[in-house]
Amino acid sequence: MSEIPEIGKISADIFSEIIFPRLGAGSKDVLVGPMHGVDVGIAEIGKKAVSFTTDPVFIVPEYGWERAAWFAINILASDSVTCGLPPRYLSIDLNLPMSMTKEQMDITWKVIHSECERMGINIITGHTGRYENCNYPMVGGGTVIGVGELDQYVTPRFITAGDKIIVTKGPAIEATGIFAAMLPRLLEEKFGREFSMRAQDIFYNMSVVDDAMTAVSVGVRENGVTAMHDATECGIWGGLYEVAQAAGLGVIVEQEKIVVMDCVPEICRLFDIDPFASISEGTLIIACKAHKAHEVVKSLAGKGIISSVIGEFTEKSSGMVLVKEGKETELKHPIVDPFWNAFYGALEKYKAYL
Repeated sequence: MSEIPEIGKISADIFSEIIFPRLGAGSKDVLVGPMHGVDVGIAEIGKKAVSFTTDPVFIVPEYGWERAAWFAINILASDSVTCGLPPRYLSIDLNLPMSMTKEQMDITWKVIHSECERMGINIITGHTGRYENCNYPMVGGGTVIGVGELDQYVTPRFITAGDKIIVTKGPAIEATGIFAAMLPRLLEEKFGREFSMRAQDIFYNMSVVDDAMTAVSVGVRENGVTAMHDATECGIWGGLYEVAQAAGLGVIVEQEKIVVMDCVPEICRLFDIDPFASISEGTLIIACKAHKAHEVVKSLAGKGIISSVIGEFTEKSSGMVLVKEGKETELKHPIVDPFWNAFYGALEKYKAYL
């Protein structure tokens, strides 16, 4: 059996060996079940497509309570929308530390409520309590449920060779957004006050809700978007690999065509992480029929979201190909995201800046 990585999500091998063979009762109503690299499960209920996605409730007090709550709820919603269905319901479990005050909880819940209201999500059930041995940042879990028509959802099995690959916002959005939120004084010292202020704006790009809903408004399946994936752990390289694997296809992508947000290269160099392999909540990988790719990019631009066509899906026999500076190399899954060790190392090294 493969070894489980020390930190971060389990590998495809571990998923295949331990999780995938044991999926409970099984039902023909399940349209999309658990797959490595697929964020959302879908079932047919009452002649509707109903999507389910679950993630930790990830609250980091050091962001400031309002930002921390915004981040927590947008992580949950971002995975949900990658199936193309609008999110409608939230079930949330909060296992809060004893140190959390009523005032802190009030701020947190007000933001969760207002963000759900903005996105059209109804909070329908949950569990809330404070307990010993519960610590930030992972203080519970949530399930977001989406509802739509049976011909409305997207998933990697709809991808075919020749579909274009679009990436929004570029690499390391989450990694740099978190560093900027946690260590603004350090960035000001290294790069200047104006840079630090611009970098802090990256934080609120850590959501793909607008990206996904804008992309599918152009059309889905044979008429547009075929699949979407939020480039979370292991970043763009991991996300591309996972989508291609789930689709049973290969890819060819050009690194130089990937858009890069302002401040990202400097922050990644400072903390010595590969931006393309680093966690990037807010970066959406879109598979799209070639004849609609330009229209998707244009629609995203109309919403102020930068994106670019970076390559296409190929037959599986062609493999995973990365083109960098004109040279072809193998696109490999990073396996372990470099952000986590850099993040915890930075918290220790730069305590004085917190």
